[in-house]
Amino acid sequence: MNTVKRIDPRRPFVIAASGLRRITLGDERAAGLVDAAEFAALRGAHAAAPKPKRVYEAGLRTLLAVAHSDRGALDEHARQAVAAAAILADAKTEVVLLVFGELTDDAAALGADKVVQLPLLARPAFAPDQALAALRDCVQAFAPAHIFMPDNATGDGDLGRRYAAQTRASIATRVVEIDAGHVGCYVDAGRSFATRPLPEVILLAPDAVSAKLPFVGSGEPAALKSGRAAEPWHDAGRYGDHGTAQLDAAQVALEEADFIISAGNGVTDIAAFEALARTLGAAIGASRVAVDNGHFTRDKQVGATGKTVNASVYIAFGISGAVQHLQGIKDCRHVIAVNLDASAPIVKRANLTVIADAQSAMRALADAVGAAKQGGQGQAGPVAGTPVREGLAA
Repeated sequence: MNTVKRIDPRRPFVIAASGLRRITLGDERAAGLVDAAEFAALRGAHAAAPKPKRVYEAGLRTLLAVAHSDRGALDEHARQAVAAAAILADAKTEVVLLVFGELTDDAAALGADKVVQLPLLARPAFAPDQALAALRDCVQAFAPAHIFMPDNATGDGDLGRRYAAQTRASIATRVVEIDAGHVGCYVDAGRSFATRPLPEVILLAPDAVSAKLPFVGSGEPAALKSGRAAEPWHDAGRYGDHGTAQLDAAQVALEEADFIISAGNGVTDIAAFEALARTLGAAIGASRVAVDNGHFTRDKQVGATGKTVNASVYIAFGISGAVQHLQGIKDCRHVIAVNLDASAPIVKRANLTVIADAQSAMRALADAVGAAKQGGQGQAGPVAGTPVREGLAA
């Protein structure tokens, strides 16, 4: 006879700081076995410990990280460039971050000790000569031993190459390996691998280092002594800035989209979903199941077997979160999940989870956006009677 006691799957649980469900084997507080303070300590035992602050001697040696921000935030590639400088910094080295634009991210969490912001040179302003002059001013002010930049196609890679050419500085591009003594990159069309000592300018390829650090920096604001950064940007006579072109979100490839709403098996009203995408100005994605059901074309599939996306905002309606789908959204900055199942795998990945029916949530969101566009206050809020859970991301 089997005497193993059956485990009740509906027994009490708490959401740990990691976002995972932690089963409680009975409420010790209710049973009077522990007091309230001890119970709170038990619940917070698995909370993330605060990271130590990196200690250094200022004024001895400097490493400079440079990147453009996007609406106050650095993308993952730029964060990796800052992290590379922080990882290579020793106790006699401070890390200075130069941001073209404003920075609302926590500079200390990025690993920076000092931060210089140039809001007048933010995207989409096209002022390559002034950006180059501002970089030279920053180099003159802090005299860094090395400059770290993301090797991207949105301005940083071009700026790093222009600076190296103008100042005749040594440079390494598309760096995929780095430590305190050398950098490495692929050459000869990827058929060979070359290394060299650390140059003055280091342009890092994506994922060369991890942006997650075991420590934090000082994050102190700093300013350039030159007044050039405070002047309105202009490069009159040399360049023509025609501004940015607004494209229909439906025409943007998923890999390039910054805002995506995605439908899964829980979305039954496809017309309402597509209307919501038009209202929000978001690109449309879908899970494999929704594509297999014929609701969306194959080019809309998000996941390991479809498209890998890196949107700033990704809203998943009625998607449970199979491992292949989670692989496809691993680089998204903010993930919002709308699902009836609070224990769905995507809940562990999401930064914000709305426990609601997808159709009800879509209607409420469309009403709120419509009210806001009409100049109202957007009285429509979360779906009535549905809890909103924040901070469930690991």
